[in-house]
Amino acid sequence: MGQKVHPLGFRLGITQQHRSQWFAKPKQYSFLVVEDHFLRQTISAKFPEAGIVSVGIQRKVDQIRIDICAARPRAIVAFGGQDLDNLRRYLSQSLRGHREDTLGKARAFNPPTPGIAKPMPQIAIYITKLSNPNVSAGFLSDFLVEQLEKRIPFRRAMKSAVQRAQRAQIKGIKIQVAGRLNGAEIARSEWIRKGQVPLQTLRANVDYSYRTASTIYGLLGIKVWTFQGLADAKAKAKPAANA
Repeated sequence: MGQKVHPLGFRLGITQQHRSQWFAKPKQYSFLVVEDHFLRQTISAKFPEAGIVSVGIQRKVDQIRIDICAARPRAIVAFGGQDLDNLRRYLSQSLRGHREDTLGKARAFNPPTPGIAKPMPQIAIYITKLSNPNVSAGFLSDFLVEQLEKRIPFRRAMKSAVQRAQRAQIKGIKIQVAGRLNGAEIARSEWIRKGQVPLQTLRANVDYSYRTASTIYGLLGIKVWTFQGLADAKAKAKPAANA
């Protein structure tokens, strides 16, 4: 029986950072976690063509800062204009409706309302363009979802993703697809790996992403691991390059 650990959570504090950074009281913690998940789902569903890789959230007393890293940020800017006012207003309205629904359900099961019923915080949005998207596991997994939903054979789609990663000159990539592959009656999993992907090494700069593709035969699970080198090697290479 395999015992597996999430590759990103395994490296928190070493090569990875928390996607959400804030402190809260115990009674508010669960509500804020659900709100962060709701914001990420709303942004990803609103801009599927933007190639969003990560959404970082930082909370202050009266402000929520959202850092969006995307391969094609023009798709996001086109919706909100140059100052992103429309997007900020859309997220505020969506969050207000979600918070009212959540608090309404909480009052039904637990009469004492948690101390989260405060004025809505202001939302600040910052967008960063990913210089080389083929290095990111999230971008490659989105590419695989797009290919599989277009009924491209899974082996061809996997090889195309590997070729994209090799052109980006990463040290290793692993892809796994599971489900009713090519419409087979029995679900199975297939995987491919090029280069080295040392998942047991904490210093390894490993990126990981999981997506699901909706096909006419059902859902396909897609996992992508990318390896970009050791963290210490990058830190030692920077002073040498400047010299």
